Amino acid sequence: MTTKIAIFGVGLIGGSLALCFRGKPGIEVVGHSPRPGSLEVMLDRGVVDSATLSMEEAVRDADFIFLCVPVGNLEEYLEKLYALPLKPGCIITDVGSTKASIAAAAEKLSRPDVYFIGGHPMAGSERSGVEAASTLLFENAYYVLTPATGVPDEAYAKLEELLLYTRAQVVRVNPVQHDEIVGAISHLPHIIAVALVNQVCDYNASNGLYRTLAAGGFRDITRIASSDPIIWRDILLSNRNVVLSLLKDWNEEIGGFISMLEDRNGEGIVDSFVKANRFRSELPERRKGMISSLFDLYIDVPDHPGIIGQITTELGDQNINLSNIQIIESREDVPGLLHLSFRQESAMERAKEHLQSMGYAVYV
Repeated sequence: MTTKIAIFGVGLIGGSLALCFRGKPGIEVVGHSPRPGSLEVMLDRGVVDSATLSMEEAVRDADFIFLCVPVGNLEEYLEKLYALPLKPGCIITDVGSTKASIAAAAEKLSRPDVYFIGGHPMAGSERSGVEAASTLLFENAYYVLTPATGVPDEAYAKLEELLLYTRAQVVRVNPVQHDEIVGAISHLPHIIAVALVNQVCDYNASNGLYRTLAAGGFRDITRIASSDPIIWRDILLSNRNVVLSLLKDWNEEIGGFISMLEDRNGEGIVDSFVKANRFRSELPERRKGMISSLFDLYIDVPDHPGIIGQITTELGDQNINLSNIQIIESREDVPGLLHLSFRQESAMERAKEHLQSMGYAVYV
Protein backbone atom coordinates (compact mmCIF):
# COMPACT_ATOMS: atom_id res chain seq x y z
CA MET A 1 0.00 0.00 0.00
CA THR A 2 1.47 3.35 -1.09
CA THR A 3 1.76 6.32 1.25
CA LYS A 4 1.28 9.56 -0.67
CA ILE A 5 2.98 12.72 0.56
CA ALA A 6 2.08 16.10 -0.97
CA ILE A 7 4.51 18.96 -0.44
CA PHE A 8 3.52 22.58 -1.07
CA GLY A 9 6.53 24.85 -1.42
CA VAL A 10 9.45 22.69 -2.57
CA GLY A 11 12.30 24.98 -1.58
CA LEU A 12 15.08 24.42 0.94
CA ILE A 13 12.87 22.91 3.67
CA GLY A 14 10.21 21.32 1.46
CA GLY A 15 12.82 19.99 -0.94
CA SER A 16 14.92 18.54 1.88
CA LEU A 17 11.85 16.79 3.32
CA ALA A 18 11.03 15.43 -0.12
CA LEU A 19 14.55 14.05 -0.50
CA CYS A 20 14.29 12.40 2.93
CA PHE A 21 11.05 10.64 1.94
CA ARG A 22 11.55 9.94 -1.75
CA GLY A 23 12.74 6.48 -2.67
CA LYS A 24 11.68 4.94 0.62
CA PRO A 25 9.61 1.74 0.32
CA GLY A 26 5.95 2.41 -0.42
CA ILE A 27 6.25 6.22 -0.46
CA GLU A 28 5.24 8.54 -3.29
CA VAL A 29 6.19 12.24 -3.10
CA VAL A 30 4.24 14.85 -5.08
CA GLY A 31 5.39 18.46 -5.29
CA HIS A 32 3.13 21.45 -5.87
CA SER A 33 3.92 24.93 -7.12
CA PRO A 34 1.82 27.58 -8.88
CA ARG A 35 4.82 28.32 -11.15
CA PRO A 36 5.62 25.99 -14.08
CA GLY A 37 9.32 26.85 -13.85
CA SER A 38 9.47 25.58 -10.28
CA LEU A 39 7.98 22.25 -11.35
CA GLU A 40 10.74 21.82 -13.91
CA VAL A 41 13.45 22.54 -11.34
CA MET A 42 12.17 20.08 -8.75
CA LEU A 43 11.71 17.37 -11.36
CA ASP A 44 15.12 18.00 -12.94
CA ARG A 45 16.75 17.71 -9.53
CA GLY A 46 14.90 14.48 -8.80
CA VAL A 47 13.48 15.87 -5.57
CA VAL A 48 9.93 14.55 -6.12
CA ASP A 49 8.32 11.64 -7.96
CA SER A 50 5.85 13.94 -9.71
CA ALA A 51 4.84 17.59 -9.71
CA THR A 52 1.67 19.51 -10.47
CA LEU A 53 0.23 23.01 -10.71
CA SER A 54 -3.12 21.77 -9.35
CA MET A 55 -3.73 21.80 -5.59
CA GLU A 56 -6.59 19.34 -5.99
CA GLU A 57 -4.43 16.90 -7.93
CA ALA A 58 -1.61 17.20 -5.42
CA VAL A 59 -3.81 16.34 -2.41
CA ARG A 60 -5.91 13.65 -4.08
CA ASP A 61 -5.56 10.51 -1.89
CA ALA A 62 -2.70 12.14 0.05
CA ASP A 63 -1.97 10.64 3.46
CA PHE A 64 0.29 13.53 4.50
CA ILE A 65 0.34 17.16 3.35
CA PHE A 66 3.34 19.35 4.19
CA LEU A 67 2.86 23.12 3.93
CA CYS A 68 6.33 24.54 3.33
CA VAL A 69 5.20 27.97 2.16
CA PRO A 70 6.14 31.28 3.85
CA VAL A 71 4.55 31.96 7.25
CA GLY A 72 2.52 34.82 5.77
CA ASN A 73 0.82 32.42 3.32
CA LEU A 74 0.09 29.53 5.69
CA GLU A 75 -3.46 30.45 6.67
CA GLU A 76 -4.43 31.10 3.04
CA TYR A 77 -3.14 27.67 1.99
CA LEU A 78 -4.79 25.99 4.96
CA GLU A 79 -8.17 27.48 4.08
CA LYS A 80 -7.85 26.29 0.48
CA LEU A 81 -6.84 22.79 1.59
CA TYR A 82 -9.76 22.41 3.99
CA ALA A 83 -12.13 23.32 1.15
CA LEU A 84 -10.82 20.46 -1.02
CA PRO A 85 -11.89 16.80 -0.93
CA LEU A 86 -9.21 15.25 1.30
CA LYS A 87 -8.62 11.62 2.12
CA PRO A 88 -10.24 10.65 5.46
CA GLY A 89 -7.54 10.55 8.13
CA CYS A 90 -5.26 12.87 6.15
CA ILE A 91 -2.62 14.61 8.27
CA ILE A 92 -1.72 18.23 7.44
CA THR A 93 1.43 19.78 8.87
CA ASP A 94 3.50 22.88 8.23
CA VAL A 95 7.11 23.97 8.79
CA GLY A 96 6.58 27.57 9.89
CA SER A 97 8.69 29.09 12.64
CA THR A 98 5.63 30.43 14.48
CA LYS A 99 2.94 28.05 15.67
CA ALA A 100 0.20 29.74 17.74
CA SER A 101 -1.42 31.63 14.85
CA ILE A 102 -1.58 28.64 12.50
CA ALA A 103 -2.85 26.42 15.33
CA ALA A 104 -5.69 28.89 15.95
CA ALA A 105 -6.52 28.98 12.24
CA ALA A 106 -6.59 25.17 12.06
CA GLU A 107 -8.89 24.99 15.06
CA LYS A 108 -11.40 27.30 13.37
CA LEU A 109 -11.29 25.21 10.17
CA SER A 110 -11.53 21.94 12.06
CA ARG A 111 -12.85 18.88 10.20
CA PRO A 112 -13.54 15.53 11.87
CA ASP A 113 -11.75 13.55 9.15
CA VAL A 114 -8.60 15.73 8.84
CA TYR A 115 -5.88 16.26 11.46
CA PHE A 116 -3.64 19.29 11.69
CA ILE A 117 -0.30 18.94 13.49
CA GLY A 118 1.89 22.04 13.45
CA GLY A 119 5.55 21.42 12.75
CA HIS A 120 8.82 23.31 12.92
CA PRO A 121 12.10 21.69 11.86
CA MET A 122 14.69 23.73 13.71
CA ALA A 123 17.35 23.65 11.02
CA GLY A 124 18.32 25.96 8.23
CA SER A 125 21.03 27.04 5.85
CA GLU A 126 22.56 30.26 4.61
CA ARG A 127 21.50 29.06 1.16
CA SER A 128 17.91 28.92 -0.07
CA GLY A 129 15.79 27.29 -2.76
CA VAL A 130 15.36 23.71 -3.89
CA GLU A 131 18.91 23.77 -5.26
CA ALA A 132 20.15 23.84 -1.65
CA ALA A 133 17.92 20.94 -0.51
CA SER A 134 19.72 18.10 1.23
CA THR A 135 18.87 14.86 3.02
CA LEU A 136 21.30 15.96 5.75
CA LEU A 137 19.55 19.24 6.59
CA PHE A 138 17.57 17.89 9.55
CA GLU A 139 20.03 15.31 10.84
CA ASN A 140 20.75 15.87 14.55
CA ALA A 141 18.27 18.79 14.66
CA TYR A 142 15.15 19.19 16.78
CA TYR A 143 11.86 18.85 14.91
CA VAL A 144 9.07 20.41 16.97
CA LEU A 145 5.48 19.18 16.61
CA THR A 146 2.54 21.14 18.02
CA PRO A 147 -0.63 19.04 17.50
CA ALA A 148 -3.97 20.83 17.56
CA THR A 149 -6.51 20.03 20.28
CA GLY A 150 -8.27 16.76 19.66
CA VAL A 151 -5.65 15.19 17.39
CA PRO A 152 -5.67 11.47 18.24
CA ASP A 153 -2.46 9.87 19.47
CA GLU A 154 -2.56 7.50 16.49
CA ALA A 155 -2.34 10.39 14.00
CA TYR A 156 0.50 12.01 15.93
CA ALA A 157 2.37 8.70 16.04
CA LYS A 158 2.04 8.31 12.25
CA LEU A 159 3.63 11.68 11.58
CA GLU A 160 6.32 11.08 14.19
CA GLU A 161 7.16 7.75 12.55
CA LEU A 162 7.34 9.33 9.09
CA LEU A 163 9.73 11.99 10.37
CA LEU A 164 12.20 9.30 11.43
CA TYR A 165 13.38 9.46 7.81
CA THR A 166 14.70 12.99 8.51
CA ARG A 167 16.95 11.69 11.33
CA ALA A 168 15.82 14.63 13.45
CA GLN A 169 14.76 14.39 17.09
CA VAL A 170 11.01 15.00 17.37
CA VAL A 171 9.84 17.09 20.35
CA ARG A 172 6.21 17.75 21.30
CA VAL A 173 5.55 21.34 22.45
CA ASN A 174 2.52 23.53 23.12
CA PRO A 175 2.13 26.10 20.27
CA VAL A 176 2.15 29.15 22.57
CA GLN A 177 5.18 27.91 24.49
CA HIS A 178 6.95 27.21 21.21
CA ASP A 179 6.50 30.81 20.07
CA GLU A 180 7.78 32.18 23.37
CA ILE A 181 10.93 30.05 23.25
CA VAL A 182 11.67 30.54 19.57
CA GLY A 183 11.00 34.26 19.93
CA ALA A 184 13.78 34.45 22.51
CA ILE A 185 16.36 32.24 20.79
CA SER A 186 15.78 33.27 17.17
CA HIS A 187 13.42 36.17 16.56
CA LEU A 188 14.95 38.53 19.14
CA PRO A 189 18.56 37.82 18.03
CA HIS A 190 17.63 38.64 14.43
CA ILE A 191 16.16 41.99 15.48
CA ILE A 192 19.22 42.79 17.60
CA ALA A 193 21.57 41.93 14.72
CA VAL A 194 19.63 44.11 12.28
CA ALA A 195 19.47 47.02 14.75
CA LEU A 196 23.20 46.76 15.47
CA VAL A 197 24.18 46.70 11.80
CA ASN A 198 21.87 49.64 11.04
CA GLN A 199 23.35 51.61 13.95
CA VAL A 200 26.87 51.11 12.58
CA CYS A 201 25.59 51.87 9.07
CA ASP A 202 24.33 55.24 10.30
CA TYR A 203 27.69 55.99 11.94
CA ASN A 204 29.42 55.01 8.69
CA ALA A 205 27.49 57.69 6.79
CA SER A 206 29.77 60.31 8.37
CA ASN A 207 32.92 58.18 8.75
CA GLY A 208 33.70 55.41 6.26
CA LEU A 209 36.16 53.80 8.67
CA TYR A 210 33.25 52.05 10.41
CA ARG A 211 32.68 49.85 7.36
CA THR A 212 36.39 49.46 6.69
CA LEU A 213 37.13 48.17 10.19
CA ALA A 214 33.91 46.18 10.69
CA ALA A 215 35.58 42.90 9.76
CA GLY A 216 36.21 39.65 11.60
CA GLY A 217 34.15 39.44 14.78
CA PHE A 218 31.58 42.13 13.91
CA ARG A 219 30.74 40.52 10.60
CA ASP A 220 30.45 37.09 12.23
CA ILE A 221 28.18 38.06 15.12
CA THR A 222 25.84 39.97 12.80
CA ARG A 223 25.64 37.34 10.03
CA ILE A 224 21.91 36.77 10.60
CA ALA A 225 21.22 40.43 9.75
CA SER A 226 21.51 39.31 6.10
CA SER A 227 18.36 37.15 6.39
CA ASP A 228 15.51 37.51 3.89
CA PRO A 229 13.56 40.73 4.73
CA ILE A 230 10.15 39.52 3.48
CA ILE A 231 10.34 36.21 5.34
CA TRP A 232 11.30 38.00 8.55
CA ARG A 233 8.57 40.60 8.15
CA ASP A 234 6.02 37.77 8.14
CA ILE A 235 7.65 35.90 11.03
CA LEU A 236 7.87 38.96 13.30
CA LEU A 237 4.31 40.10 12.57
CA SER A 238 3.05 36.56 13.17
CA ASN A 239 4.79 36.47 16.57
CA ARG A 240 4.17 40.15 17.28
CA ASN A 241 2.98 40.01 20.91
CA VAL A 242 5.76 37.67 22.02
CA VAL A 243 8.43 39.77 20.29
CA LEU A 244 7.12 43.00 21.81
CA SER A 245 7.35 41.45 25.29
CA LEU A 246 10.88 40.20 24.59
CA LEU A 247 11.99 43.62 23.35
CA LYS A 248 10.76 45.20 26.58
CA ASP A 249 12.82 42.68 28.55
CA TRP A 250 15.78 43.42 26.27
CA ASN A 251 15.47 47.13 26.98
CA GLU A 252 15.70 46.32 30.70
CA GLU A 253 18.87 44.26 30.10
CA ILE A 254 20.45 47.11 28.14
CA GLY A 255 19.27 49.56 30.80
CA GLY A 256 21.17 47.47 33.33
CA PHE A 257 24.40 47.90 31.39
CA ILE A 258 23.77 51.64 31.06
CA SER A 259 23.38 51.90 34.84
CA MET A 260 26.52 49.82 35.50
CA LEU A 261 28.58 52.03 33.18
CA GLU A 262 27.15 55.23 34.61
CA ASP A 263 27.93 54.01 38.14
CA ARG A 264 31.33 52.57 37.12
CA ASN A 265 30.10 49.27 38.50
CA GLY A 266 32.93 47.01 37.36
CA GLU A 267 31.83 44.16 39.62
CA GLY A 268 28.38 44.15 38.05
CA ILE A 269 29.87 44.03 34.54
CA VAL A 270 32.05 41.08 35.52
CA ASP A 271 29.06 39.28 37.05
CA SER A 272 27.05 39.76 33.84
CA PHE A 273 29.82 38.29 31.70
CA VAL A 274 30.35 35.41 34.13
CA LYS A 275 26.63 34.59 34.10
CA ALA A 276 26.54 34.68 30.29
CA ASN A 277 29.71 32.60 29.95
CA ARG A 278 28.38 29.98 32.34
CA PHE A 279 25.03 29.59 30.57
CA ARG A 280 26.56 29.67 27.09
CA SER A 281 29.00 26.91 28.04
CA GLU A 282 26.00 24.71 28.89
CA LEU A 283 24.47 25.07 25.41
CA PRO A 284 24.79 22.00 23.17
CA GLU A 285 27.54 22.48 20.60
CA ARG A 286 26.76 19.70 18.14
CA ARG A 287 23.01 20.15 17.83
CA LYS A 288 21.61 22.00 14.83
CA GLY A 289 19.38 24.96 15.54
CA MET A 290 17.24 27.61 13.90
CA ILE A 291 20.19 29.90 13.24
CA SER A 292 22.19 27.91 10.73
CA SER A 293 25.69 27.02 11.79
CA LEU A 294 28.87 27.59 9.89
CA PHE A 295 31.98 25.84 11.16
CA ASP A 296 34.90 28.24 11.13
CA LEU A 297 38.67 28.03 11.23
CA TYR A 298 41.12 30.91 11.61
CA ILE A 299 44.63 30.42 10.25
CA ASP A 300 47.85 32.32 10.82
CA VAL A 301 49.53 32.51 7.41
CA PRO A 302 52.39 34.60 6.04
CA ASP A 303 51.14 37.57 4.07
CA HIS A 304 52.68 36.88 0.68
CA PRO A 305 51.32 36.29 -2.85
CA GLY A 306 49.86 32.89 -3.65
CA ILE A 307 49.31 31.71 -0.08
CA ILE A 308 45.50 31.69 -0.31
CA GLY A 309 45.57 29.78 -3.58
CA GLN A 310 47.96 27.28 -2.04
CA ILE A 311 45.66 26.63 0.92
CA THR A 312 42.47 26.31 -1.14
CA THR A 313 44.23 23.99 -3.58
CA GLU A 314 45.41 21.80 -0.72
CA LEU A 315 41.85 21.55 0.63
CA GLY A 316 40.49 20.85 -2.84
CA ASP A 317 42.99 18.04 -3.34
CA GLN A 318 41.62 16.50 -0.12
CA ASN A 319 38.00 16.84 -1.40
CA ILE A 320 37.18 19.29 1.41
CA ASN A 321 34.52 21.81 0.40
CA LEU A 322 34.74 25.40 1.58
CA SER A 323 31.60 27.46 2.20
CA ASN A 324 33.35 30.82 2.42
CA ILE A 325 36.80 32.37 2.67
CA GLN A 326 37.70 35.77 4.10
CA ILE A 327 40.94 37.69 4.48
CA ILE A 328 40.94 39.35 7.90
CA GLU A 329 41.95 43.00 7.77
CA SER A 330 41.10 43.86 11.36
CA ARG A 331 42.33 41.22 13.83
CA GLU A 332 40.99 42.75 17.04
CA ASP A 333 38.44 39.94 17.67
CA VAL A 334 39.98 36.99 15.82
CA PRO A 335 43.25 35.07 16.14
CA GLY A 336 44.15 34.47 12.49
CA LEU A 337 44.69 36.24 9.20
CA LEU A 338 42.56 33.86 7.09
CA HIS A 339 38.97 32.90 7.95
CA LEU A 340 37.63 29.66 6.42
CA SER A 341 33.98 28.55 6.79
CA PHE A 342 32.56 25.06 6.24
CA ARG A 343 28.96 23.81 6.16
CA GLN A 344 29.78 20.55 7.91
CA GLU A 345 31.72 19.99 11.10
CA SER A 346 33.40 16.92 9.62
CA ALA A 347 34.81 19.06 6.78
CA MET A 348 36.12 21.60 9.28
CA GLU A 349 37.81 18.89 11.36
CA ARG A 350 39.46 17.34 8.28
CA ALA A 351 40.68 20.77 7.14
CA LYS A 352 42.04 21.57 10.59
CA GLU A 353 43.96 18.30 10.76
CA HIS A 354 45.37 18.64 7.25
CA LEU A 355 46.43 22.27 7.63
CA GLN A 356 48.06 21.56 10.99
CA SER A 357 50.00 18.70 9.38
CA MET A 358 51.35 21.28 6.92
CA GLY A 359 52.62 23.43 9.78
CA TYR A 360 49.94 26.13 9.85
CA ALA A 361 48.70 27.53 13.17
CA VAL A 362 44.94 26.81 13.12
CA TYR A 363 42.37 28.14 15.59
CA VAL A 364 38.70 27.20 16.04
